[in-house]
Amino acid sequence: MSELINNREYRQEILKEVIRELHAGKTVEEVKTKFGEAIEGVSPSEISAMEQQLVKEGLPIEEIQNLCDVHAAVFKGSIEEIHHPEEVPGHPIYTLRKENDAIQEYILENINPHLDKFIKKDNEDNINNLIEDINLLWDIDKHYSRKENLIFPYLEKYNITAPPKVMWGVDDDIRALLKDIKLMLKDYRGNKDEVDEKIKHAIHQIEEMIFKEESILFPMALETLTEDEWIEIYDESDEIGYALISPDTRWKLKRINIDKKEENDPMKDGYVKFETGVLSSKEINQILNAIPGDMTFIDKNDIVKYFSQDENRIFPRTKAVIGRSVQNCHPPASVHIVEEILNDFKSGKKDNEDFWIKMGDLYVLIRYFAIRDENGEYLGTLEFTQNIAPIKALEGEKRLLSK
Repeated sequence: MSELINNREYRQEILKEVIRELHAGKTVEEVKTKFGEAIEGVSPSEISAMEQQLVKEGLPIEEIQNLCDVHAAVFKGSIEEIHHPEEVPGHPIYTLRKENDAIQEYILENINPHLDKFIKKDNEDNINNLIEDINLLWDIDKHYSRKENLIFPYLEKYNITAPPKVMWGVDDDIRALLKDIKLMLKDYRGNKDEVDEKIKHAIHQIEEMIFKEESILFPMALETLTEDEWIEIYDESDEIGYALISPDTRWKLKRINIDKKEENDPMKDGYVKFETGVLSSKEINQILNAIPGDMTFIDKNDIVKYFSQDENRIFPRTKAVIGRSVQNCHPPASVHIVEEILNDFKSGKKDNEDFWIKMGDLYVLIRYFAIRDENGEYLGTLEFTQNIAPIKALEGEKRLLSK
């Protein structure tokens, strides 16, 4: 047994060396021989362990992300997918794979032909066809959001953090590319070659991400998560939505989770006494959900403890986020902002911080408040997000009831 462990450790060291050499500037061709010594029997979990170790040794997530395309090219065709259970219609992974098939089919049958026509003749019709294509392809955001908000939190509970962070960073790169393409097409200035290059780059990134999901993330998740966890993921998937397709089959569970949430309410039918009154847990829940905005509370240890369920929620939240480190709830590129806010709150330098952004027709105000006890001790942070466009549009006065 110790011999097997030593072999595994040796193989992982070779894989780490390959990544480092690629980072140092060597080409795929130059490292192929060394890689050939290590590929036999490589599983997704070993690649995960390798990336995890590199992060622990100090290689920034951004560096691993920069290597991602080359990294995928090296592993392509070499990963032995030995953890491939039978696909079950309706299972979250089955649906994610079907979405990937639909995305690839849409690229092949719509985007590529429309791009060819645009290259031959960049008239208004061909530009509008590409705009429609990119608008529909933006559905991929739902695919990535389910992955980031439902699967990643459970992987983190098993200390698998490096692959999710790397993938989330690339997901955001793809989102940014699609936004740039849409703007370039809407404000087209004859820069045909630039548009062509950017669309082809986006397609390449999307196809590489499909490969990484199919060969690394999905097998790793299937061999790690429990059935109860897959049930939670399945139950919350509808809230975020699906990309290009909708599941046409419900997942026929192997068993019914009888004690499921009886609902997991520790204060069911209980009351909470406040300084200014008494409310039942049901009343508290409904009051918080009736407030016109999204609330999320993070405790003093940066753990997400609660979020409200306003029906018009602006940013997606799923129950999988509860118990998750808030740093892991944000893309790698924005974690430093989160850290700065929390450090300012904990030190007492600030008590609140506000941001406002435009999102289509929405004008979103995002507010952060330091929550402290009567002695000024930091208890956590409250995030409150609200669409203030209707408020900004108010004029004059309203003194009569609406009819």
